[in-house]
Amino acid sequence: MDLQQQLADLRKRIAKIDRKFAKSAPPPPQPTLQRDRPERYFVEEWLSGEEKETDHGKHFETEKLWERHRRHGSMDISTLFELPEDLLGAISNGAIEKSRPEEWAFLDTETTGLAGGSGTVAFLVGVGRITPEGFRVRQFFMRDHSEEPSLLHGLAEHLAQFRILITYNGKSYDQPLLETRYRMSRFRPPFPKMEHLDLLAGARRLWKLRFDSCRLVELEEQILGVIREGDLPGEMIPYVYFEFLRKREAGKLVPIFHHNANDILTLACLTGIVPWAFQDPLNAPLSHGVEMLGLARWLRQADQLETCCVLMQRALDRGLPDEAMWRAMWDLAALERRRDRGDAALALWTELTQVHNPFRARAYEELAKHYEHREKNAAIALEMTRSALELENSPELRKREQRLLRRAASSAGRRRLL
Repeated sequence: MDLQQQLADLRKRIAKIDRKFAKSAPPPPQPTLQRDRPERYFVEEWLSGEEKETDHGKHFETEKLWERHRRHGSMDISTLFELPEDLLGAISNGAIEKSRPEEWAFLDTETTGLAGGSGTVAFLVGVGRITPEGFRVRQFFMRDHSEEPSLLHGLAEHLAQFRILITYNGKSYDQPLLETRYRMSRFRPPFPKMEHLDLLAGARRLWKLRFDSCRLVELEEQILGVIREGDLPGEMIPYVYFEFLRKREAGKLVPIFHHNANDILTLACLTGIVPWAFQDPLNAPLSHGVEMLGLARWLRQADQLETCCVLMQRALDRGLPDEAMWRAMWDLAALERRRDRGDAALALWTELTQVHNPFRARAYEELAKHYEHREKNAAIALEMTRSALELENSPELRKREQRLLRRAASSAGRRRLL
C-alpha cells in the first residue's frame, strides 16, 4: 500500500472518532440567572429578603430582628416595649398624646446625595418598630431607579399601621425628601396622618454643650457605649450605590443595609432615654451639669420657671465650663428677679462682679439699679455705676452716672440744711 493510500485511511479513522465523540458532547451552557437578571440574583444572594410586587412594579424588601433579650450598648431591647404611653408628650410640647410604643415608626433613609433637592432619591428606606418579640427593622430597597414607584407604594402601605413617626433630623431632611419623591411620582405622601417627633432637637438640648457633635453615631458611642467596627461612612454611601448600579456588585451594598439598620436601632434606644428628661426633669438621670443646663433652657422656653431655676442651680453646683457658667449665672439671676426673689438675684449679680467675665459690667449695672430703686441708696448706686463704666463706657451708663450725681448732691444739700 502506497503512502497516499495510508494517509487516506488515517483520515477516515480520525473522522470516525470525531463523529463518535461529537454525539456524546454536553449541550452548551444555558444562560444563568446572574446573566439574565443580575440585580435580582445578587441582592437575594447577599441579603435575606424577597422581591415585592405592587401595582406600580417591583422592589426588594428585607427585615432584621433584634430579639428582646439582646442589648444595644447600655440599653436592653426589652425596655423599649415597656416604655410608657405618655413618654412623648412633654418633648413634643403636648403634640403627641398617649400612644403605645407599638404605634411608633422609626424612619431613616439612605439617599443618592446628602444635600437634598428634587434630584436626590431615597434608594433605601428603613422603618423600625417595637414588637413583643423585640425590635424589627424593615428595609425597602430599589435595585434600579425604575423601582422607585413600587418602593414608595410599599413604604406607604407599611406606614399606614403607625400613628407616630420618629426620626433624627427627619423634619429637615428625610420627610421633605420623601414627600418630594411621592409628589413627583404623583402619589399622596403618608406623613400628614402621622405626628412627627424629630429627636434631634431634644438631643441637642441635652448634649450640645457636652459633646462637640450631636451626630447620631457620636451619641451612640458616648451615651449608649456602642462603637461600630467597619461601618461605612455616610458620605460614601451614595458612591457605593452608584457603583452598584454600574457594576451590579451587590456584595458592596451589605454595609449600607447594616449602617441603616443600626442607625434606626440607635434612634429607638435614644428615644428610650431623651424624652425621660423632658417628662420628669427633676428626677431625670442626668450626671453632667451641661445636660442639666440644656434641659433648664428648654424649660425656660416652656415657661416652667420654678423647675428651670432648680435645674440651673443644680447645674452650677455640679460644675460647668467657664463660658457656660457665667451665662447660667446671668440667666438664673434674671429668672430669680422675674420670680420676685430679689435676694437670690442680688447674690448672683454680686458674685458676677467678683471676677473677670463677659457679664461683669452688666452685673454692676443691675446692682446700681437695685440700690437706686429698691434700697434708695444713691451713693452705692453711683459706686456700682462707676465700676461698670470702668469696664464698659456707654451712653446709658454715663446718663445714669449724671443722674445719680445730681441725686447725691441733692441729698447732701438737704442734710446740710438739717
